Amino acid sequence: MKIHLKALGCRLNEAELEQWSREFTGEGHRIVKDAEVADVVVVNTCAVTTEATKKSRKLMNRLHRENPQSKLVVSGCYATLEEKEVATRIGVDLVVNNQDKDLLPRKVMDEFSANTMPLNAMEPDESSLFLRGKHRAFIKIQDGCRYRCTYCIVTVARGEEKSRTMADIVDEVNHLHQQGIQEIVLTGVHVGGYGSDIDSSLTDLVKVLLIDTDIPRIRFASVEPWDLPEDFFTLFENKRLMPHMHLPLQSGANSVLRRMSRRCKVEDFSTLIQQARTAIPEFNVTTDIIVGFPGETDEEWASTLKNVESIGFGHMHIFAFSPREGTKAAGLQNQIADEIKKQRSHELHLLADELKKDFHQQQINQQVDVLWEGQKNNEEGKLVYSGYAPNFCRVESIGQNDVLLEGRVKRTQILDYSSTKSVLMGKVL
Repeated sequence: MKIHLKALGCRLNEAELEQWSREFTGEGHRIVKDAEVADVVVVNTCAVTTEATKKSRKLMNRLHRENPQSKLVVSGCYATLEEKEVATRIGVDLVVNNQDKDLLPRKVMDEFSANTMPLNAMEPDESSLFLRGKHRAFIKIQDGCRYRCTYCIVTVARGEEKSRTMADIVDEVNHLHQQGIQEIVLTGVHVGGYGSDIDSSLTDLVKVLLIDTDIPRIRFASVEPWDLPEDFFTLFENKRLMPHMHLPLQSGANSVLRRMSRRCKVEDFSTLIQQARTAIPEFNVTTDIIVGFPGETDEEWASTLKNVESIGFGHMHIFAFSPREGTKAAGLQNQIADEIKKQRSHELHLLADELKKDFHQQQINQQVDVLWEGQKNNEEGKLVYSGYAPNFCRVESIGQNDVLLEGRVKRTQILDYSSTKSVLMGKVL
């Protein structure tokens, strides 16, 4: 079978696609980039916000229109929370909820490949990531979350925490490295909670990966700030750990954080960031902020703006609060009007752009190792490569016809920052 895989939302969804792709190709099936030529289309949906749910529905509809002859398989958080609704949508042939998603490849093969003679299994040196045009591997280290932030529906959709064994993760990383992958991202619903159910920890896992694998670059997906022990940033003395973490703050007002049931105060968060920057001066901290949480006063909003500016972030994901049925926050009083959310979002985006510009401009004239991941022709017809520095700042460089960069890590001189494209401009040395 020719199989097309598509994910919406978090990096965990992307990690699950990679797991599925390896299983499919291991059984002789083929991963294809274009849905129009696929026999089976698999969609890993998202439901973190109302908008994400809408996007999931639109994507399902579009994929069915583009290839109505294919079998449409739907999984993920939206498919789990609204399983009956998804199952009855036009074009959907199979729904696999989050509790069974590790079995998805087998379910698909049992359901649809009875009359299909598989090709030979994928050659050992062919990465299914490369077949999907990817150069960075997302490694699912755990699923589920023990906490219940009042706005979050994902904990309902994903269930209790469940960690993979370190041996299993090490084997996966080594396998990917052998296939040519240079960088991994450790991801999950509650990454910092890794090991809570198997008498281990995220720190233990990182130490094992640094000893038992040779993967050159290791990153973290989003990690809750309260999960990090005091000595955590000493791990970054090993340069294989990339100096970037996404630490969600969500609000810069302690009173709002209490209503969110967050387990961190703003001053504790600020101290943590200072520890990181003291240990690793080039450390890049990115974050999430929710705008217009129920009851958010003008004073609380002013506190958020002040503290965000004081802490400073290389990038921010900004979300206007949207009530999700099934969460405590949906029933809170004093919901904020849409026009106020829009205005506050605009203010925060302006501040975020300034902070991002300041952080990126500090890197001009530095030399960094860039993992070059893609290429395209610009408006002038010149070949332009794009990739990421260790601190996850995007870098572009004009390519040379006789130099192949894609998939390689190369020392690069940072020359300038383009605020219009939000990228650093560099020259490969």
